[in-house]
Amino acid sequence: MRVPGGDAYGQLKNTFRELDLHTVCEQARCPNVGECWTQGTATVMLLGDVCTRGCRFCAVKSGDPRGAVDVREPEHVARAIARLGLQYVVLTMVNRDDLLDGGASHVARTVTRLRELRSDIVIETLLGDFGGHLDYVDTTVDSKPGVWAHNIEVVRRLQNSVRDARCSYELSMRVLEHVKERDPSRITKSSIMVGIGERDEEIFETMQDLRKVGVDIVTLGQYLRPTPKYAPVDRFVTPETFEGYANAGREMGFSFVASSPLARSSYKAAEVFVRGILAAGDPAAANALMKARLTEAQRAASATGSALLPPGSLVRSQKM
Repeated sequence: MRVPGGDAYGQLKNTFRELDLHTVCEQARCPNVGECWTQGTATVMLLGDVCTRGCRFCAVKSGDPRGAVDVREPEHVARAIARLGLQYVVLTMVNRDDLLDGGASHVARTVTRLRELRSDIVIETLLGDFGGHLDYVDTTVDSKPGVWAHNIEVVRRLQNSVRDARCSYELSMRVLEHVKERDPSRITKSSIMVGIGERDEEIFETMQDLRKVGVDIVTLGQYLRPTPKYAPVDRFVTPETFEGYANAGREMGFSFVASSPLARSSYKAAEVFVRGILAAGDPAAANALMKARLTEAQRAASATGSALLPPGSLVRSQKM
């Protein structure tokens, strides 16, 4: 991967610093940060940069935030989006077991504010399990993001050894299932890491379980160890094997499968959404829709005097 740099990368970095916002791109040491930021897209991480859980694969800081919440954050996120003229936004969060509702109302306020500012924008939320409190899940679903995502992360057998003890395979599946029960029209999404000790047959089983609870989009990517203190890499999965996962996923009925070594849950999120949902099976139509959405975003940003990204910066047609 290229070393991060360029005008769009610097613009995003400066904007997030000025508004005191965090990104999972940096906190989780994502290998795609250079490509994505240069292309003008990033995933904003809500509720601070300290997670109350300690999964063995994740480089986000773990600790006790003691109930601290930046109440300015929903407005700051909206201002950042207005300044950059984005047309697809991914909002993720740290787990906040220290908060009464797990941060659900904060997420909902952020989504609502974004929708008020930009009715044309597509919003994806990548959220936690809220401790299994389905009424908190409802709070986020009712704010109507375009995509509601929650990651299963690893296969059933590895849950206890890789994820925090407060997470579980059954809980994640139940949360994803409940989102569809609450709002059948809501697009749901999940992600699986590979190369951390699983077997291929377990990957297929996990994908089948995700389809059973109505998940529409699944991404599969290679686990990369952030530092030596995290779980070791068990194997490096070949591109051919990733293609096999993708073929199996399509046969299972997923609307879209992103499967490649560097695929991540929010990597090329706009392209996944457009190609998988808005223009499935029609690359030309997908490109046209992406360009149209970006043009609308640029106009909206121009009307408010906001800085603009280079034309076409979010339109990419590379194979996942």
